[in-house]
Amino acid sequence: MSFLLVYALILLAVFMFQRKMLYFPSHFTQEQQEHLIKGLNLKPWPSINDLHGLISSIPPTDLKGTVLVFHGNAGAALHRTYYIEALQRLGYRVILAEYPGYGVRSGSPSEKMLIEDGVVTAKIVWDEFKEPLFLCGESLGSGVVAGIVASRKVPVKGLLLITPFDTMTDVAQHHYWYFLAHWLLLDKYDNASKLRNFQGRIAVLMAGQDEVIPNRRTMALFDALSGQKKLWRFKHAGHNSLPLEPWSPWWRETMEFIDN
Repeated sequence: MSFLLVYALILLAVFMFQRKMLYFPSHFTQEQQEHLIKGLNLKPWPSINDLHGLISSIPPTDLKGTVLVFHGNAGAALHRTYYIEALQRLGYRVILAEYPGYGVRSGSPSEKMLIEDGVVTAKIVWDEFKEPLFLCGESLGSGVVAGIVASRKVPVKGLLLITPFDTMTDVAQHHYWYFLAHWLLLDKYDNASKLRNFQGRIAVLMAGQDEVIPNRRTMALFDALSGQKKLWRFKHAGHNSLPLEPWSPWWRETMEFIDN
């Protein structure tokens, strides 16, 4: 009985603080962020007083469209400049979306809040630029992208999904089965059902040695997709060791595929 009581108390604590185990934001003051992004040639977007993301202060030429990037569960948008370095040279405007509760933004991250804010951000991008819009989701960001697509409020031409998953429920159960994660999880991110009917092209990147998102969870999502899709598998890469150098050929390959 004592063991069961202790276990029940642990489950209650895990349930109450589960979002602390899922979201790991970096926080900055306005002054800190302004100093950091200046050195990275970034600026607030769409404005400093209504920040939804970051954009390069050096505009690209010969634009083919806009890529709106939703990053993973840790850090902040300013840590993802490799997307700008890789994709602007291919002719795409890149906006690094920032989540509520991350960077300088207020709020408490949750699936509902991130997706609702993501829809708003995507609509602002579309209204401002009126160009082909591509969504890129990195890890947790694939769940935000899936929610935007499922909303059907913004026309999206194609998707680039990096180490995505089918459902957060299954990922959490894999790691925390002893906490009954399948039943206790609040933010389920059911990407497989939300993306099942998307008919645009989808490029999927999988790290062969991914220690965070099991390969079978990425493949379960890939198999559920009904539209045109293609998989890039990096056999020896881990979740945080994909070849992200801007000259890596997969950047061009994936964008050519989804921007056919």
